[in-house]
Amino acid sequence: MDIAKKCGAEVLGTFWLTFGGCGSAVLAAKFLAMEGQTPLNLGIGLVGVSLAFGLTVLTMAYSIGHISGCHLNPAVSLGLLFAKRFPSSEFVPYVISQVVGASLGAGLLYVIANGQPGFEVGGFACNGYDAHSPGNYSMMACFVAEVVLTFFFLFIILGATDKRAPAGFAPIAIGLGLTLIHLIGIPVTNLSVNPARSTGPALVVQDWALQQLWLFWVAPLLGAALAGLAYPQLSREER
Repeated sequence: MDIAKKCGAEVLGTFWLTFGGCGSAVLAAKFLAMEGQTPLNLGIGLVGVSLAFGLTVLTMAYSIGHISGCHLNPAVSLGLLFAKRFPSSEFVPYVISQVVGASLGAGLLYVIANGQPGFEVGGFACNGYDAHSPGNYSMMACFVAEVVLTFFFLFIILGATDKRAPAGFAPIAIGLGLTLIHLIGIPVTNLSVNPARSTGPALVVQDWALQQLWLFWVAPLLGAALAGLAYPQLSREER
């Protein structure tokens, strides 16, 4: 497959992940409607947002997996590179495409969200630590969580896409895996495990979000690299 087509698929896929996942948090997580004089909380909450992120990956895996592999995440590309399943020559183009897609997704989300009267950008689904962690978790706790959760996300991806795994079910395992990881990690960091997903909203919020963005590049990339090294060792068949 031509690299331009692969990168185009990664732009679209990462756009959908950011727009769909972060959009569920910004637009639908806390949605109040009025029935007469009674306010109704129709928001989807943490569980809904977690499921939304998982569904974006599941739907794109079936849509573009055969085109680009559906990485949608620099950490996934790095983990596959370390596992020797992805050529190093395509790593930088993939990462650029993923960041572009996430930035476009966050930009369109801002345009839509800003159409509501009284809208304030607030956290805008950004990832953060200390005072900007949803649960006020420390920088170290957030760093460890992002490393560990990214490690297991990549481990799921590597196992589900192994040639010895049941064919056709990888997107389901990966989508559900990302859902589970969000259920664990949203209270800690708003969950990243994806530097591109973190970068898009941070470019909208700027200020503290850009200052803390380093953690959401370093920790996921570290976790992914460790998984990329560990899985081949564990899965290697004895001869």
